[in-house]
Amino acid sequence: MLSVYEGFFSGGARIVHSDVLLGLVEGSRQWHRVLSLHGEVHREATTQRMEDDACYRSLTAGGIDVTSLGRSAGLVDGTVAASVFTGPELADTARAMAGADVILSLKEQPLALLNQAGLPRRPVVVCLHRSDPENQGPALDELKAAIDEGKVVACVCCAESTRDAYEAAGIPGDLLHVIPNGVDLLRFRPDPAARLAFRTSLGIPATAPVVVFAARYAQMKNVSLFLRAARAWLAREGGGHVVMCGAGMTDSNPALWADMEIAFGDDRAALDDRVHLLGVRQDMETVYAGSDVVALTSSSGEAAPLCLIEGMMCGAVPVTTDVGDSASIVAGHGFVTPFDPEAIARAWSTAVADRASLSESLAAGRERFSRTRMIAAYADLLDHVVHDVHDELSPELG
Repeated sequence: MLSVYEGFFSGGARIVHSDVLLGLVEGSRQWHRVLSLHGEVHREATTQRMEDDACYRSLTAGGIDVTSLGRSAGLVDGTVAASVFTGPELADTARAMAGADVILSLKEQPLALLNQAGLPRRPVVVCLHRSDPENQGPALDELKAAIDEGKVVACVCCAESTRDAYEAAGIPGDLLHVIPNGVDLLRFRPDPAARLAFRTSLGIPATAPVVVFAARYAQMKNVSLFLRAARAWLAREGGGHVVMCGAGMTDSNPALWADMEIAFGDDRAALDDRVHLLGVRQDMETVYAGSDVVALTSSSGEAAPLCLIEGMMCGAVPVTTDVGDSASIVAGHGFVTPFDPEAIARAWSTAVADRASLSESLAAGRERFSRTRMIAAYADLLDHVVHDVHDELSPELG
C-alpha cells in the first residue's frame, strides 16, 4: 500500500491516518509506505518541516518508509498549492506507485498528483475527513475526475456527516464507506499524575477549572468565538484557566494576538496569566488529562473532531458547537451549544460542575471510540480492494 500525503503538518486527519497505518503494520496484515508531496509547509503562522512532525517520527519509528517530493509551500485557498508537477517529480511518483497494489490518498488534495497522465494505473482509496467538500479549492473537482476515470474504487468517510456531504456534492453513494475515528485507549485515559504534573508546569492550582482548546489557527475553528467565550467564562470563574494549543496558537502569531486584543479588550492584561498559549504539543494526552473541559467552537468543516474524542477519553467534558458529527459524538457525555459566547461560557461552567457525574458515562462509552475497532475496519476494506477490485483491474495495470 502507498499512502500519498499533501504534507506533514498539524491536523487530526494526518494523526488518524498515520495511526491507522501503524496499526495495519503492527498487525502484519499489510505493507505500507508513504509519499508526501511537500517536505515543508508554512501555514497557521508556523513553518512545519516533515522531519520535525510527530506523525513522521511515529511512522518511521514503526518501520514505515516515508519519502517526499521535496516541495515547500504555503497556504493557498485553504489548501497547499500542488497542481503542476515536474518530470522528476512524476518519475519519483511513478516509481513509488509501481510497487503498490493500492494507493491511499489522504484527503482528496493529493489527487492533483495522482490524476496526472502517464502514472501507473492503480486502484485508489480516498480518505475523507471533512464535511465541506465544496470549500477546499479544486479538490472536489479532482475527486470527481478521478472517479470518472475509474481510478477511485472507494472513499473512507470518518463521519456520517462526511458521507452525507460528499453524496450531496455528487459523489456516488456506493463508493462512500463510513469508518468513524478512533484513538489509542491506553494512551488517552484519565491520569491523575499527569494531570497534576501538567498543572504544576503551568502554575495552575490543582483545584482550578481548566478549559482546553486544541485546534490549529484557521478560520473554520472560529477562534474569535472561542476567545469571546473565554473572556466571559474567565470573568465568571475567577480562578479558571484557559489553555490553547495547536499550530499558530502562540504569542508569535500576530493574527491570534490581534484576536485576543479584540476579544479581551481592557481585560487583556488582567487575563494574560490565566490564558496559556502552548502551540503544537506532542503530549496531548497530558494536556487533556490536566483539563476539565475540551472545547470546540468550529463553524464549518469538521467531521469527527479528534480533540473531542481524545479529550473525552482523558476525562475532559466535551463542549462543542453543532458541526459535523460533533453532536452525536458527545451525546450523553457532554454539551452542544449555539454559536453564542455567553451560552458557551455557561456550558463550560456546567461541564465543570457536572464533570464527576459525567465520568461514569465517559468511562462506559470508551470502547465505541477504540483505535482497534477503526483499524480492523480499515483492514477489512483494504483487503476487499486488494482481493476483489485489484483482481478485476489487473489486465489494465501498467
